[in-house]
Amino acid sequence: MRESRAVWLPYRSGEFPGPLPDSLSYHFWDGLSAFPSDPRDVRFVVVPPVPAKQHEILDRLLHRAERLEVLQVLSSGHDYLAPFLGLLPSGSRVATANGVHGEATAELAVTLLLASERGLDDFSRRHALGEWRPRVFPTLSGKEVLVVGQGAVGKAVAARLAPFGCRVVRLARTARETADGHVHGFAELPALLPSADAVVLCAPLTDETRDLMDASRLALMKQGAVLVNVARGEIVDTQALVREAGRGRLRAALDVTAPEPLPSGHPLWYLPGILITPHVGAFTDAFTPASLAFITQQLQRYAHGEPLVNVLPQLAAAR
Repeated sequence: MRESRAVWLPYRSGEFPGPLPDSLSYHFWDGLSAFPSDPRDVRFVVVPPVPAKQHEILDRLLHRAERLEVLQVLSSGHDYLAPFLGLLPSGSRVATANGVHGEATAELAVTLLLASERGLDDFSRRHALGEWRPRVFPTLSGKEVLVVGQGAVGKAVAARLAPFGCRVVRLARTARETADGHVHGFAELPALLPSADAVVLCAPLTDETRDLMDASRLALMKQGAVLVNVARGEIVDTQALVREAGRGRLRAALDVTAPEPLPSGHPLWYLPGILITPHVGAFTDAFTPASLAFITQQLQRYAHGEPLVNVLPQLAAAR
């Protein structure tokens, strides 16, 4: 009889909407408590979605998981895995949940853009002070919005923006024609920034996108433009953004920052025109059911020897 392969899950078996493959042995692990079984024998681990503890969880796990075959994360991004690649057993695979939470993140991106454009951050401060102070803020109608990144999140952002009457300009790593229209390449970014009323960052963090919005590119944005970031904080030069916002030249709505968590006392907390949410783009009431459905599909593929989705071959190559 074939050995039952151990699987560690951040959800209990009874939480899944349907049956899991019976050829696998399931153990609940929240990432913080004691290991539920011998870590040397675990074959498939779904990393518990505890953002503030990801490094601690991975370090603790991967020093002991000698027979690990699949490391499944529930995030779309994977840059934070880089320090741990050398700990993965030879031949193991890493998979993300790319696309699973794209709709929720896109929803927050559009919410942040609308809130910033209509001055909800300013009105919220007035609310706290009990002040009735009407002001005129921009509308999205007729404005140009540059969406950087055309993965699941970027595509969903572009689709949600179209009904607001704005002109959506799409940009990704390489230029191409799609069913939704033309996509510009990264090389065109400097030429596109001066005409954009808003820039929404949805691209993954890579060597190419790190500091993509540096001082020189932020300086190309027009007076009063809004920068929205739901990607990774390291895509933006934080100090350069502080300078631009401090002069009142740019506004920003950020779900991610560098550093992260953003420390108390950091100037981004206090600058006018800056709206911050604490990296919650994917975390809605849809997160758990979407994750459960995705994990179920991955486990079915794994149990039957079928290819997993969202496997990152470049990570294995990097080792």
